[in-house]
Amino acid sequence: MQTTRRPRTALASTVGLLVAMAGCGGAGTVAPAPAAAVIIREVATLDGAAPGSIVSGRDGSIWIGILNGRSLLRYKLDGSLTMFRAGLTSAPNGGVTAGPDGNVWFAELDVNLIGRITPAGTVAEFATSGKASLGPSAITSGPDGNLWFTDYGANAIGRMTPQGTVTEFTSGISAEAALTSIAPGADGNLWFTENAGNRVGRITPSGVVTEFAQLPVPRALPGQIAAGPDGNLWFTEGGANRIGRITPAGRLTEFGDGLSRDAFPSAITAGRDGNLWFTEIGANRIGRITPGGTVTEFVGGISPNAGLRAITLGPDGAIWFTEQDAGRIGRVTY
Repeated sequence: MQTTRRPRTALASTVGLLVAMAGCGGAGTVAPAPAAAVIIREVATLDGAAPGSIVSGRDGSIWIGILNGRSLLRYKLDGSLTMFRAGLTSAPNGGVTAGPDGNVWFAELDVNLIGRITPAGTVAEFATSGKASLGPSAITSGPDGNLWFTDYGANAIGRMTPQGTVTEFTSGISAEAALTSIAPGADGNLWFTENAGNRVGRITPSGVVTEFAQLPVPRALPGQIAAGPDGNLWFTEGGANRIGRITPAGRLTEFGDGLSRDAFPSAITAGRDGNLWFTEIGANRIGRITPGGTVTEFVGGISPNAGLRAITLGPDGAIWFTEQDAGRIGRVTY
């Protein structure tokens, strides 16, 4: 079943600078673009939907996993929305990613399934390990042409071919790590976070795992990880209220200056301006951090208590994010 309509547009406002403070750490290798006006605009989704994960598809659309139903939402830049429900066993609550085959892939955490949806809306599902009640918690495309995912319940990193063949790797991963996020790095490897293990790890396409030292703050709760424009990996630390940067060699730098108290940064992505952008669940703001660690927060144009969740670079060069509680998606131009 699919439903299509054009959404109403919520408010659009020019956002002023709230906080801009230098962090600790050296300059990055990529110079950010000159400062420009930042505008945040919200777009209502279908009534009652709770948008979760978000990704820019290779079809030029934005795809959103809906948390309170077995459905995926496609948003086209012309403003049209289409909801796809047929073929999904559960909610795509383990994330979405643009696949190497031109399709969108998604993870169904509760039922140990990885799903694939074509631009036309045809869904296929593939089983993972099935070793635990909770399965894939995050998914991404790898440099080897396969899909990679974190298997929360099996405490493993999984690799799936576009044909659905699964291989899981457990060697080198600490027990009860609570694998949370995974992303490809500029070094040709995959990088992941361990929410309970309180560390960042790396896995090669052949499955060799390296874990790096635990983060300085206990229970820092490392969340989403993303490749930065400077060749490093950047990740959120909700519990420590910081943004972390780790080099391919494993050198760690953390940035906390400029973040609101109890901001609880959650999701992060690289923008076309040479910076990284992130959501703040606690402060209800969108943050921006330069490769050198300078943080700026933005709040104008965001509904109160929106429940900011995921964030991605859109096909139009804007930053797009989801508002789980407000039932909207947001667009940041800069």
